[in-house]
This record gives sequence, C-alpha cells and structure tokens, in this order.
Amino acid sequence: MFRFLVVAILLYVGSEAKAQYAAKPLFRDPVYDGAADPTVIFNKTENKWFMFYTNRRANDASLDGVSWVHGTRIGIAESSDGGANWTYRDTCDIQYRLTDYTHWAPEVIENKGLYHMYLSYVPGVFTDWNHPRWIIHLTSKNLINWKFESKLSLSSDRCIDACVFRLPQGGWRMYYNNERDGKSMYYADSPDLYTWTDSGKKVVGDQAGEGPKVFYWKNKYWMVVDNWEGLGVYYSNDLVNWIRQPENILQIPGKGKDDQVIGGHPDVVVNGDRAYIIYFTHPGRTPENKGKDTYEQRRSSIQIAELEYKDGIISCDRDKPVTINLKKPE
Repeated sequence: MFRFLVVAILLYVGSEAKAQYAAKPLFRDPVYDGAADPTVIFNKTENKWFMFYTNRRANDASLDGVSWVHGTRIGIAESSDGGANWTYRDTCDIQYRLTDYTHWAPEVIENKGLYHMYLSYVPGVFTDWNHPRWIIHLTSKNLINWKFESKLSLSSDRCIDACVFRLPQGGWRMYYNNERDGKSMYYADSPDLYTWTDSGKKVVGDQAGEGPKVFYWKNKYWMVVDNWEGLGVYYSNDLVNWIRQPENILQIPGKGKDDQVIGGHPDVVVNGDRAYIIYFTHPGRTPENKGKDTYEQRRSSIQIAELEYKDGIISCDRDKPVTINLKKPE
C-alpha cells in the first residue's frame, strides 16, 4: 500500500510539474491584431491544440464604420505545450467564399475522426450591422482545409454564433443567437451533424447577448453568454430550461496586461476536473476612451482564466495566474 501511494504521489507531482503559467495575454494576432471569438480543439494528427478565432482587421486605419469587423477570415493559433503558449499558424481555407465575404465566430468539434465547423457567414463587407447573416456547415480532415456542406435553415435570416453540444441521449444540439428576436438564444437538433431541425424555441432571452457556450461540469449543464457587461452564466438540468445565476463573470476589469476591461465571447475547455474560460478583450475600450474609434479601441487580445465552483455558483479570478497543461482527449 505504501509503495502504491508513493507511486501515485510521484505521478501526480510529475503531471503538475509539466503545467506552466499561461501567457498574459494568451494570444494576439500578428497580422491584424484583432483576434476574437476563440474556440479551442485538439488536433489529433499533429498532436497540438488549435485555437480558431475571428480575425478582425483592427490595424487597418482606412476602414470606415464597422467594415473592419467584416472582410474577416478565421485565424488559427497552435499550442504544443498544453495551452500555456500560442503561436500564429495560418488562416482557414474556407471553401465557401462569395464575393466580399465575412467569416465570424467559428464553432469546431470532432466526431468519428472528422472535424465539423459551424461558421457565421456574412455575404459582404459592410460599414454597419444591418445585413443578413447565417450559419454554414463545413467539414475537414486536417483542421486547415474546410469543405462546404450546407447552409443551415434556422429561425430567421439573422442567426449567428453556433455552439454544438452532444446530447446525453444521443444526437446533437446547436445553440445560436437569433438576432431577429432581441439577440436571444435558440436551438436546433440533429441526429448526425448534417440534418438540423430548428425548435423555434427561445431558451435564453432575459437579456440580449451573443456567443452562447454550453458545457457540462460539476454535474450540471452550463451556458455562458456575452451580455457586453461581462458574461451571463446559466445552469440547467435538461438543456432546455435555463436559470441565470445572480452575478456575471468577467464584468469587473482585471489588473493584468490587456485585461483591464470586460471579457467577451468565450470558449470553455473542460479538461479533467478543471475548466478554463478563454475569452477576448478590447484593451483600449476603457471609460476614459468612450466614444473613440482608433486602433487602440479596435485591437483585441485573447485571455484565459480558470473557472471556480462553490455553492452552486461559477466564478473566476481573472487576476490569478493560470497553470495549465491540457491533456489530449482519449
């Protein structure tokens, strides 16, 4: 028994020793400096973690209105050390490009050796927000080159920000933002990731928001939503009826580099019994800069914090250094 305990302790210590402090900020895009809306997945072929993100054109001063948020491709960053440090890799080869295309908010999952992306698509580059947008489905074998599969038929012509979750009874559920209904969260179901049936149901709409992320942790289903005042947190027992917890997370500015503003549109990575929230910030959007629209207000950074759970409530201390060594999925 003593030898068993010694071996167990050594294995635990060895595992912890490989963990590193995550970079602060976690990542900035070296091309446009506008990384946002991250999603993280393990690349089984390359044995690396990949981060996909909306690649906003923050450093192009010639762009008027919100055209810098349009004309975007999906960037890729990679990590070989379990998520502590990230480097720029490339942009996705999305094989669906109408003239003057815009790609937003990728959701990427793996099933039976094939990767699926559900991507928000805007058919053009615009100076305002008043244009159609929809969600498309793509597949890939390498996470770089993406084949177009379909345009999804959902509840309106303004649906974005897909989050796909495997249902416990089988099949899949996609939560998304229906902008035509006050930016509420709706859902559609699929048996195979290809054919989707929209429920027509609003499951979260007490506050306008975007970027829903659903995950299972601490024996509960959770959803985080970007309310532009930090992130709203909801929990559910059935994935349909959601209850909001009293306090938002990432609403109070932090003290770290590029983290002294609210956090936005995140991914959540559950790894073992730990959960990490990966979000983005606009470091220059501080109260004293209200109303300004320069490179400093447009640029964005990816950040990370570890979620904590106590008495049924999720919280996070964004100023606490994050140790991380993501284990590859089995």
